Amino acid sequence: MRSKFLRNLLAAPLALSLSGCHLVLLHSAGAVAARQSDLMIASVFLMLLIIVPVLIAIAVIAWRYRASANPPDYDPDWEHSSTLEFVVWAAPLMIIVALGAMTWIGTHQLDPYRPVDHADYPNSVAPNVKPLRIEVVSLEWKWLFLYPDYGIATVNQVAAPVGVPIQFHLTAATMMDSFFVPAIAGQIYTMPGMQTVLHAVVDRPGSYRGFSANFSGSGFTDMRFRFLGMSAGDFARWVAGVKAHGGTLDRAAYLRLAVPSRAEPIHDYAIVSPDLYSRILDRCIEPGTTCMSRTMARDAVRQRRPREP
Repeated sequence: MRSKFLRNLLAAPLALSLSGCHLVLLHSAGAVAARQSDLMIASVFLMLLIIVPVLIAIAVIAWRYRASANPPDYDPDWEHSSTLEFVVWAAPLMIIVALGAMTWIGTHQLDPYRPVDHADYPNSVAPNVKPLRIEVVSLEWKWLFLYPDYGIATVNQVAAPVGVPIQFHLTAATMMDSFFVPAIAGQIYTMPGMQTVLHAVVDRPGSYRGFSANFSGSGFTDMRFRFLGMSAGDFARWVAGVKAHGGTLDRAAYLRLAVPSRAEPIHDYAIVSPDLYSRILDRCIEPGTTCMSRTMARDAVRQRRPREP
């Protein structure tokens, strides 16, 4: 029994290392995700510079000064070493400074609101490329993607051409979710009545997994979608296919789609109301509701009026 336990214990690190061979965060398909991966790896390496020596020192000290060793340099009256104090404090301080600098620089370079352009990503984005705007709405429990430049929409599937900057404009219908495509870019939250922005680019064709990283109820596990990276020609054909076979997404169709459902199949819309996303964001998609922008404008006018004496 004891030998089996020890064998399993020794095999655990090997199993963990093998299970991480295909971690998507370390094998990204987008330039933004690649930089995020580099930042994580560098941060872990810097932390290991202090963690590994400490673990080795613990083992060495425990072995060298064990009760049965009787080391010849045993000094019970030792109390201070300037060299040891310098090493103990200077090394962690330098690592903390390096981590802080890396984090500060990475936070600004990888800001989700920062556009992806040729200047920052010369190997992924060609100069003077028009970004692709994709409007995202998180529903219960599915994802709606609208392409305002093409007048189409899809559910639980999103596509983009390789090398073209993507501007995700995101909001939520009822509750907060987290939009996450690990192979392409970092995650960002979606919230009702608010808009967040995420910039990204895909470097190579493929089908990549996307999901909600924020628990949002009983259908959370089915809130997944596919991100398709395509060549320019394949993307044009994909758009043409959506326009040829998709349905119509007006306010009435959206309200039917917004009813909570699990494992929603992929489907397309060839015709989309031009103001649909703005009404979802403005919280006035249902008939008879007043848009938040009008309510706030009316309240601002009331506050500016002089009060009667």
